[in-house]
Amino acid sequence: MRLLLLAGTGEARTLAEALSSERRLSVIASLAGATRTPVSLGVPTRIGGFGGREGFESFLDHEGIGAVLDATHPFATRISHRTAEVCADRHIPYMQFLRRAWLPVEGDAWVFLNEECEAARHIPSGARVFVATGRRTLERLTCLEGRFLYVRQIDPPEAPFPLDNGEYVVGRPPFSVEDEETLFHRLGIDWLVVKNAGGAASRSKLDAARNLGIPVAMIRRPLQPEAPKVETVSEALAWVRRRL
Repeated sequence: MRLLLLAGTGEARTLAEALSSERRLSVIASLAGATRTPVSLGVPTRIGGFGGREGFESFLDHEGIGAVLDATHPFATRISHRTAEVCADRHIPYMQFLRRAWLPVEGDAWVFLNEECEAARHIPSGARVFVATGRRTLERLTCLEGRFLYVRQIDPPEAPFPLDNGEYVVGRPPFSVEDEETLFHRLGIDWLVVKNAGGAASRSKLDAARNLGIPVAMIRRPLQPEAPKVETVSEALAWVRRRL
């Protein structure tokens, strides 16, 4: 069977590695291209968009895709919605791997937002803010004038920071709790802005914020497609193997 793995998360790398040894399975992974030098997935990988719904359908036909496992980021909902719809129309088995959302624990000081611009209601002027939502959402942070923003990204910037009140912080995950505490202390961080991506690997920044008493502006997840979902790598692997 020919499987399309929509990647972009750490769990997608784990899935690709596990599935690469399945004799009755041929895996092709797809990355959006947000990172210039992505870590190898160990299976044939295409990088970049499909060119809309028509281009995606052509790709499915050309590659003879028999099933799709969607392990994209929980906020990459445009591709997830489109993929689920196309697979339903074409009767191609589809499964979304959606890791469980984070929930606050004792000692956390979180406020929940529907979008980044709502952070201005909570973060006072003069605050130093660490933004872990990616460079592609920078235009949504213009409301935070009067605060200084540190925006983390994986690749070194190719252009100056687009706002007057901030700068990039370059780093490639994973980051330990100690790493994050050291960084937040060095930068004098007063607030953390983060998307509710879920997962254990990237929770370290939340644990560091709790340990340092830093409040968190947590952006809620967007609406996900109405389609089958699993929350663990083992469940996703079991779904694929049942298709063989």
